[in-house]
Amino acid sequence: MTMVLVVDDEPQIVRALRINLTARGYEVVTAPDGRTALTVAADKHPDVVVLDLGLPDLDGVEVIEGLRGWSTVPIIVLSAGTESTRKVDALDAGADDYVTKPFGMDELLARLRAAVRRASTHPEGDSPIVTTDAFTVDLAAKKVHRRDVEVHLTPTEWGLLEILVRNPGKLVAQKHLLREVWGPSYTDETQYLRVYVAQLRRKLENDPSHPRHLITEAGMGYRFEM
Repeated sequence: MTMVLVVDDEPQIVRALRINLTARGYEVVTAPDGRTALTVAADKHPDVVVLDLGLPDLDGVEVIEGLRGWSTVPIIVLSAGTESTRKVDALDAGADDYVTKPFGMDELLARLRAAVRRASTHPEGDSPIVTTDAFTVDLAAKKVHRRDVEVHLTPTEWGLLEILVRNPGKLVAQKHLLREVWGPSYTDETQYLRVYVAQLRRKLENDPSHPRHLITEAGMGYRFEM
C-alpha cells in the first residue's frame, strides 16, 4: 500500500485528502506543521509527501530542504495562486511538482500517481536509453538520434536536455536549470532557457510549435514528457 504524508494546517483540506486518498487505496498519515512532518517522515518513510507551503512554524521550503537532506521521496507542494516566487523556491529546493489552491481533487490525484510512478519506474541505474516517438537519447554515450540520424547538439543544448531527460515527468525549476547549465551567476537569465529550449524543439520535436516532449510550465520551469 502506498503511504502518503499530508502536511497541512487546514483541517478541512486534511480531511478531504484523507477521505479521497483512503478511498483509492492509499495509506494516509498527516502532520499539521513542519517539525511534525519531518519527524513523521523520518519515522514512517512515506512513499510521497503532499506539502502545504504555508505552515504555522517552518516555511515549506525549509521542510523540503530538511527532507532532501536524507530522502528522495517525491514531494508535491500545495500553494496559493499568488505564491509564484515561493513555488519556484520550492521546486529549486527539490520539490517534484506543485498544485495551486484551490485545486481539483482529480488533478492532485493525477500528479500524485505520476510522482509515485516516476519514483518506482525511474530508479538510479535505470536504462541510459530514453526513447520517444520523435527522438532517442543515449545518456551514457551523450548522443541523440532522430529518425536514426544523429542530431548535433551544442554542449549547452546537451546539458539542458540531459537534466530534463533524467527527470522524466518532473517539473524542473528555471533557477535549477540555469544554475546547473550556465552557473550560479546566471539564475535570473530566463531568456537563455527560452532560446535554448526553442532550439532543442526545432531539432527534436515533430512539431516544434506544438511540443509534446519539451514542455514549458509558464513562470515555473520545464518538463520532459515521454
